[in-house]
This record gives sequence, C-alpha cells and structure tokens, in this order.
Amino acid sequence: MRSSESAEPRRRDLDWLIIGGGVHGVHIATRLITDAGLPTGDLRIVDPSPRLLERWHDCTTTTGMSHLRSPSVHHLDVDPLALQRFAGKRKDRTGGVFAAPFERPSLELFNSHCNTLTHRLGLENIHIRHKAISCRPRPDRVSVELSDGSRIDARHVVLALGVSDQPAWPMWAPHPHPRVHHVFEPGFDSWPASTETVLVVGGGISAGHVSLRLLAEGHHVHLVSRHPLREHQFDSDPGWLGPKYTTDFHREPDPDRRRSMITRARHRGSMPTDMARAIRRAIGRGRIDWHEGEVADVRDQDDRLAVRLDDESPLEVDRILLATGFATRRPGGEMVDDLIVSASLPCARCGYPIVDPSLRWHPLVYVSGPLAELELGPVSRNIAGARRAGDRIVAAVRSERAGKVSA
Repeated sequence: MRSSESAEPRRRDLDWLIIGGGVHGVHIATRLITDAGLPTGDLRIVDPSPRLLERWHDCTTTTGMSHLRSPSVHHLDVDPLALQRFAGKRKDRTGGVFAAPFERPSLELFNSHCNTLTHRLGLENIHIRHKAISCRPRPDRVSVELSDGSRIDARHVVLALGVSDQPAWPMWAPHPHPRVHHVFEPGFDSWPASTETVLVVGGGISAGHVSLRLLAEGHHVHLVSRHPLREHQFDSDPGWLGPKYTTDFHREPDPDRRRSMITRARHRGSMPTDMARAIRRAIGRGRIDWHEGEVADVRDQDDRLAVRLDDESPLEVDRILLATGFATRRPGGEMVDDLIVSASLPCARCGYPIVDPSLRWHPLVYVSGPLAELELGPVSRNIAGARRAGDRIVAAVRSERAGKVSA
C-alpha cells in the first residue's frame, strides 16, 4: 500500500500537518513525536518526493560530498549525542567516520542515521506523496489542498519549505541547454560519463565538492569564481548558535534591519579550510585551472562550448556545471503567495514572514527553515536551524497544552 493511501489523506481530525519532507520537516516530525508526545497517527508529512529527504540525497550525492560541514551534534534526532552513539565502534575502526575539526560526520553515517530514525518512528508510513497546492486557515483548522485533488484539514500546520527546488541560474547561462546544467536541478542526471573538460561555476562549498569529484574521476576542470577562495569553517559564525550574536538580533525590532544582519552574517560562497586547501593544492599542481571573474558569453562551437570570461579570456569546454547555489527569493511559490493574501499574513520588505518567537505566522501556522530566518537568524536554513525551530515549536505545544489544562 502506498503511503499516500495508508496516511488517509482525506481524514478530518488531523492534529498536525508538516508541508515539506526534507531536513526540517523530518526533524520537526521527530520532535513532535518524541518530545511533544504526539501520536504518530495524528501527524502527516506532505511532500511530492518518492521518499523523505529525497532532495537532500540528490544534492549531496551529485556534488560528491564525503563529510558534512556541520559538527556531529547537528543531526535530525533529538539527543545531541545520538549520532555519536549511533556510530558506536565504527568511529574507532574507521578514521573517515568523523572528520576534523568538530567531528564532522561522513555523509554515509549521517544518511544511515537518518534512515534508522525515520524507520524507528514510522515516518515513511505518514508520508503523503503529493504536493500541497493551497493552504487556507479556517477559524479552528487549516485546509490544505493536494495535487491529487484531495484535501486535508489539520489543527496545526508547519511550513517546512526549503529552496532546493529553485537553483540560482546566472543571467548568462543558456537554459535549457544539453551541455549546461545546474547541479541542483531537480532530476539532475547530466554528470559526464566519459572524460571531459568541464567548467565549474561557483566559489563556495558546492563548487569545491563538484570540482574535487570531477578530479577524482579523471576530468579536466576549469573553476570560475567571482572572488578569491574564501575560507570559513561554517556558513555563519558559531556565535549565532548562542547568545553572543542572537541577543542583539532579538533585541532588534525592525525586520529589515534583521535582514541586513543576516546578510552580513552569512558566509556565502565560502568553503571550509580543508576543502580550500585541497582546491589550492590542485590549482598549484595544474590539475584545476582557476579563473577569478565571471562568464561573459557562451556559444556552441561544433560539439563543444566556447566560453568567454569577462577579462576576454577564451575557453573551450565540453560541459558547464553550475554550482551557484539557490535563489534567495521566498520559498513556497504560489501556495505561500496565496496564503499571505488570503490570511493577511505579515511580511518584511524582503518578502519573508514576520513571525512570533514560537515561529507562528498565524495562530494555526508555524514555519521552519528559510521562512523562519527573520526570527532564528542566519542559521535558520541549516540543520542547526531545524533544531532551533524544533525547540520553539515543541515549547509552543507544551505551552498550549498547559493553557488548556489550567483552563
């Protein structure tokens, strides 16, 4: 039986519905079941992918990631030490299970832990494999229409939407084109099958992963980035995980100023030290041809691509792989656009939600991931942000229950 059938998508007494089955959706579901004591039968996860965490698996596999950027305490289970315990004796037998610094887990270990977690909690059994196309709050519940025409009514909804379906395409990049691809395109299947000369565009960790994977597979790599290689161990300073920076952030009432603080805090287009060292070593040995600048023009030339950089340097390559991250626009598309209008929900000038400390955008609608960043700060999009969102939402559930008891 398909999960969409076993999950009874038309039932009317659902307590919680999570829209989004990625890192944030899975962690929020875990917290609601484990910390808030929600019966699994009162929860559903709506996501059109064939399995939970599908986009996570697609993106990390494509880039060739070996270890996460995050430390071992950042994972999808509740206890911060759960991943360490899950590794068990493997971390003593295999040096690659955790990488220095900060004991960063291997992708294989992290994924195995996620699979064990979702199986233990039965999350695949509550996964509805359809897309949410509308979300309308009613007086005491939220009605969500699905792509198969069915409807779910839930007393609480969490919008755990990411940006993985909106890769950032440079203006110069022809699209669609048989030899120009973004590595984060949904359904990407255009990795070179034979030895090629490949132009990788990007200056951050994804470009680094892609370049190193191409080298390991014997391809000739050109790497173009708009700036020198930037080294940062994490995508924002660890001080954002505690009061060092968040105290001033939460004291700032102006959402537009909060947006500026987030923009300044993020280390966009950066890579950790070990990766930057490996890329520089490959450049020094002539294995990667690195170009600082931007692509000005791309033209078909016989069965290859003629590329001109903004300094007029010409290149000939077989393929272009864009590792330029994701668009910064608010995720959720028309569904969220319609929700904002129909429920008169507040947004900052950047278009992102203005939410309360419990991450409520509406009395019945919570947010996580990018949609929560004006409350959680620059860590909101990553695994640490999922954990922070879980803390807030679980605290709200407990507070709601306490209020009902006292009443």
